[in-house]
Amino acid sequence: MSFSKDVKEELSRQLSAARHCQIAELAAMISLCGRIIITEKDKYILKIHTENLTVARKYFTLIKKTFNINTEISIKRNSNLRMSKMYTLVILEHDIVIRILKATKLIDENKEIGENLSVVDNLVIQNACCKRAFIRGAYLATGSISDPEKTYHFEIVAPSEAKAKQLQKIILEFDIDAKIVIRKRYYIVYVKEGSQIVDLLNVMEAHVALMNLENVRILKEMRNSINRQVNCEAANINKTVMAATKQIDDILYIKDQVGFSELSEGLEEIATLRIEYPEASLKELGSLLSPPIGKSGVNHRLRKLSILADNLRELKGGSKLW
Repeated sequence: MSFSKDVKEELSRQLSAARHCQIAELAAMISLCGRIIITEKDKYILKIHTENLTVARKYFTLIKKTFNINTEISIKRNSNLRMSKMYTLVILEHDIVIRILKATKLIDENKEIGENLSVVDNLVIQNACCKRAFIRGAYLATGSISDPEKTYHFEIVAPSEAKAKQLQKIILEFDIDAKIVIRKRYYIVYVKEGSQIVDLLNVMEAHVALMNLENVRILKEMRNSINRQVNCEAANINKTVMAATKQIDDILYIKDQVGFSELSEGLEEIATLRIEYPEASLKELGSLLSPPIGKSGVNHRLRKLSILADNLRELKGGSKLW
């Protein structure tokens, strides 16, 4: 099972104690994946669809608990995908459909359905707990989360810009930076930052999934930290080796051209030590001198040797050049 389905499985088992939160969750579900059919006799039929059986069960439970009614759930093949199934919850009783649509604010007092089943006012999502439930319902309806082992990406698909902006606004109220992008003919409300997806899971009360995602994030951060440290150490070692190689080349060039006898005592001493201990650090070289000197002193002497070697290469001879 994917991480996204794990989250839906967890959320499908939850049922808010407060009726107003149950209604808010239903409002999101119906708004995003519901459909109203009006018969020739002006009777309303409500259909809510999903490809996830656990989500279909959540629809069924919410309808039954919130409105104390039984509904019919039919299962049919999805014509687009041969092997998948579409679960459709169907409510045929006109009066019950009207009750549900009024409670979820998807219809006004004149029985006018909000455009594209949009929530017509914010009363259903006025409280913070109802906003949490609304986001949870939206995720169950059309949401998904990528495998956190690979990347961080949370999204909810909305059929219209108005619904996407409404959902984005609700998520932003929890200080989560949700953005909107158009994909084909749909509007995608998405979050890509790992810590903010953790916050979203907390908002939806998917606490088990939250802990699993946090564990993945901790391991990834540890691996990244170790990789950065190893890369940094490797770069430092490479830099040290290259510097030591250049220093030895310069010293050997000086030795071949004019010998060490022309060098001052301090330069000759450090030149001899550098050849004898090619892998030693500047600090280690400094401790081998008598009296010992610090890194900056060793670096200063080696830099003077490098300048001398460069001068010799340019002039190809000469007596004392320092």
